[in-house]
Amino acid sequence: MKAIQIRATGGPEALELVELPIPQPAPGQVLVRIEAIGVNFIEVYFRRGQYKATLPLTPGSEAAGVVEALGAGVSGFAVGDLVATVGMMGSYAEYALAPATQLVKVPDGLTPEKAAAAMLQGMTAHYLAYSTWPLKKGETALIHAGAGGVGLLLTQIATRIGARVITTVSTQEKAELSREAGASEAILYTQQDFVAEVKRLTGGHGVDVVYDSVGKTTFEGRLNCLRPRGMLALFGGSGGAVPPIDPIQLSTRGSLFLTRPTLAHYIATREELEWRAGDVLKWAADGELKLRAEHVYALEDAARAHADLEDRKTTGKILLEP
Repeated sequence: MKAIQIRATGGPEALELVELPIPQPAPGQVLVRIEAIGVNFIEVYFRRGQYKATLPLTPGSEAAGVVEALGAGVSGFAVGDLVATVGMMGSYAEYALAPATQLVKVPDGLTPEKAAAAMLQGMTAHYLAYSTWPLKKGETALIHAGAGGVGLLLTQIATRIGARVITTVSTQEKAELSREAGASEAILYTQQDFVAEVKRLTGGHGVDVVYDSVGKTTFEGRLNCLRPRGMLALFGGSGGAVPPIDPIQLSTRGSLFLTRPTLAHYIATREELEWRAGDVLKWAADGELKLRAEHVYALEDAARAHADLEDRKTTGKILLEP
């Protein structure tokens, strides 16, 4: 089978197309013939060497595809089922293995591309809005990278709850996408001081919660956007790692909360996985959650997909197709 492999960490060119044997499922595993692969920034971290892994490595964890074979002891799935997961082992490939405990069935009416586009970013948006800071009707959220994959889905979910959403984006085109997703205001941080704009838009009060996937860039500014006892949920670091912070800063700015959540801890049980994936995939199938998956690359073009992701040339979800 064709697969992407990292033999040495580095830039996008470190992603090489290779031939590997089709893996066989061990007990508790499912072999999936992959039809759509989700590209996420965590694979960039592994490729760069920011996250450590044994090399050579086939990156990726998010995919949708068809069940090809079942390992011993697997129940609840059958050959031919369309499934999706964020727990695939080496999803940048034509075939890959997944623990049956981390697979979910894709509902009727949803394509593999839409399922792959919804899983990681959709469930991330779900846990942020329903668990990390459970949004309430009438609250105000500031979402950075508002036209990104999580940003667009989180905006839709937040407005579905009844919250007011303010986003930051880099271009007018992205601002329009953000407003289409439900944002009441989209701040062009390339042209405006987003902290001053947030204060103006909230009458000086500040927002209840900041959802931030960027990290290092203007980190302190994000804290200054919060109301007293508000929360900064830092769920990514596309702009670089945040420097050490003295907790007294949280006190002096209004007894703020700071958390660094990750999806794995919010789908740690089968019950939570089925809740979040069930909601997201159902909303997508029903058309209640609009998915943007306009950037689809062939598997062999994984390096170009990574380069475009890092250069912020894309909006919404990036997919690879074998």
